[in-house]
Amino acid sequence: MSSPDVLVQDRERPAALRRLAGRPELGALIAAAAVFLVFAAVAEPFLRVPSLGTVLYAASTIGIMAVPVALLMIGGEFDLSAGVLVTTAALTSSMVSYQLTAVTWVGVLVSLAVTLAVGLFNGWMLARTRLPSFIVTLGTFLMLTGANLGVTKLVSGTVSTKPISDMEGFASCRWLFASEVTVGGLTIKATVWWWIGLLLVGSWVLLRTRFGNWVFAVGGDAAAARAVGVPVARTKTVLYLFVGFGAWVLGQHLLFSFDTVQSGEGVGNELIYIVAAVIGGCLITGGYGSVVGSALGALIFGMASKGIIYAQWNPDWFKFFLGAMLLLAALLNTWVKRRAERGPR
Repeated sequence: MSSPDVLVQDRERPAALRRLAGRPELGALIAAAAVFLVFAAVAEPFLRVPSLGTVLYAASTIGIMAVPVALLMIGGEFDLSAGVLVTTAALTSSMVSYQLTAVTWVGVLVSLAVTLAVGLFNGWMLARTRLPSFIVTLGTFLMLTGANLGVTKLVSGTVSTKPISDMEGFASCRWLFASEVTVGGLTIKATVWWWIGLLLVGSWVLLRTRFGNWVFAVGGDAAAARAVGVPVARTKTVLYLFVGFGAWVLGQHLLFSFDTVQSGEGVGNELIYIVAAVIGGCLITGGYGSVVGSALGALIFGMASKGIIYAQWNPDWFKFFLGAMLLLAALLNTWVKRRAERGPR
């Protein structure tokens, strides 16, 4: 090999390392590896094949929502109603099926319309009022929390829905949203496939389409994006619709897994979805982040929540772990973005 070739390779190595160091999901990848190694060392059951299925399931129930929430945060907005919207989706399917049609697919489709309508409402309110998304979606959160409890008590007479497992279409809905496949001792639930599908679609949209460029633009500087012709209001509304779709998928899984739904569920889960996105590389300020990183954030949650159990640690420390991870991730994400903006020296 000639000397010029060696010099070119020497220059390319640092450049490649700088590009890697500027990736938003780098911190989440390192954190995921560290969490895995810790629980692999202290909890022998953690490495068993059935345990892997349990971890993937726990991660997928967070990851399904972390993907659209991450896209929304990259677009510069929040959705504090995401957690209770999942419960709204499940309740709507159940009560429409039980009270009106006795056909579960009708309830499922009505539920999709409701969750998309909530997403549309959030996007419309944000565009019309120019209020911060924190205020808009906090209002939606409170309205949905009250409606979930109030409507369920009004219709069912209790705080939970009636069983619908004997209704037409339940088996096919269960197969789509709550089935499982076991291969070599590894049980993979339907949520894992939904999670992977949403991850692939979200990554492709963000990195390979014009709409993805719009998401980064409106999150980085909405005024500048509007000035160059980016449809800011429409872009953010579509992102809220995607959050509604994710809530619908996860809500159907809850319903067809357990047959009944408690109307008070979901409160606080929106924070978990946001933390997973932040751990995955999203900045609170918008304009920066990664869909793949959100999946790694969800995986960290899954490993931590189940690893603590396998290690027989006190589960009360789980929330402490989440808070510490959030702070460390926010600091690391800010540092990585600043290094990426400075470029090579």
